[in-house]
Amino acid sequence: MSQIIYIDQAGLTHKKILMRVDFNVALKPNHAIADDARIKQAIPTLAYLLKHKNKLILMAHQGEPEKRTSADSLERIAKRLHEYLTQYKIVLVDDFLDDASAIENQKEDEIIVLENIRFYPGEKANNPLFAKQLAALADVYVNDAFSVSHRNHTSVVGIPPLLPSYGGLLLKKEVMVLNDLLRHAHKPFVAIIGGKKISTKIKFINKLITVADSLLLGGGLANTFLAAQGHKIGSSIFSKEDLALAQQILTHAKRAHTEIVLPKDVVVGAHLESTTSEVRKIDDVQATDEILDIGPETEADFGAVISGAKTIVWNGPVGYIENPVFKRGTDFLYYAITENTGVTSVIGGGDTLAAIAKKEYLDKITHISMAGGAMLEFIENGTLPGIEALKKNTD
Repeated sequence: MSQIIYIDQAGLTHKKILMRVDFNVALKPNHAIADDARIKQAIPTLAYLLKHKNKLILMAHQGEPEKRTSADSLERIAKRLHEYLTQYKIVLVDDFLDDASAIENQKEDEIIVLENIRFYPGEKANNPLFAKQLAALADVYVNDAFSVSHRNHTSVVGIPPLLPSYGGLLLKKEVMVLNDLLRHAHKPFVAIIGGKKISTKIKFINKLITVADSLLLGGGLANTFLAAQGHKIGSSIFSKEDLALAQQILTHAKRAHTEIVLPKDVVVGAHLESTTSEVRKIDDVQATDEILDIGPETEADFGAVISGAKTIVWNGPVGYIENPVFKRGTDFLYYAITENTGVTSVIGGGDTLAAIAKKEYLDKITHISMAGGAMLEFIENGTLPGIEALKKNTD
């Protein structure tokens, strides 16, 4: 069976390395960096390769640009990266297809950052010519971007067939933690699932039903389940097209003897930007109410399950965290997890990470995954396209 070879097994020295990283950081409305955790998580791999006298050419994306714009440029990323690797000059190459001189003349103390890889139409198209143009820049390819490894994009799956290819240290950590979670999870295993839509998480939830003892559901996703059970949810967000899916999941869970815990009470507002809120029992939600968080009784129910857990996976906030009025339930879950000293905890998903970014006790979380969709897909399938591409290249 094919295996990934990771950089700490490969003995890479004095190579020109083309490396996929995930620098898709959260930005403020003025486009300043709000949270640079994704940059920081890449530093161990970068430092390891630099220590062994390799030259690095980094590929990353920012946002979902349809054309080249300054708002999606990696210029601010390059500046922030320099703050963590001060002894190196960070050179941002605007268009390597137009001018590759900086890459051809790269010095020992320079790290090349290619401009937003999604500025190129060939990236999402997994274009073979674009893959050859990128591969021609280097001797070796390294993937350290687990969080985009579910994408069939050129920088993820198109380059490995063309170059000796390896996994980075962050990718190695993500794969090992999630494999261990799936194969050796200690019971009780609790999954907390929030966010908006069921359809994007349906396979993930169905997989968890087969391995978890309890599923705690919140957010717009829980509203869909509540509506499927016949509860009135006022003007709350829910997914009408997923009502049948919700009923199927409830039936599947019952047969699998997996407990699904839904809100008994909720925090409602008149709209998303409400500055005031009310607590309602789930059967007392009014037609004009919008459910925007879990209530205190639900917090107690969820907290009791969390306190007895030995393994926890959490993906998705349980309230509208963009408004502090409706952030309490998500904060409560975070602190409940950190207070369980005997638990193995894995937290992932962009919105969840945004909710806990500035929290204390982050060291009490076993693993914080930068991945959202990739984490869900890995748990569903046990692998990802980017991981398979690395395996094939080591045959």
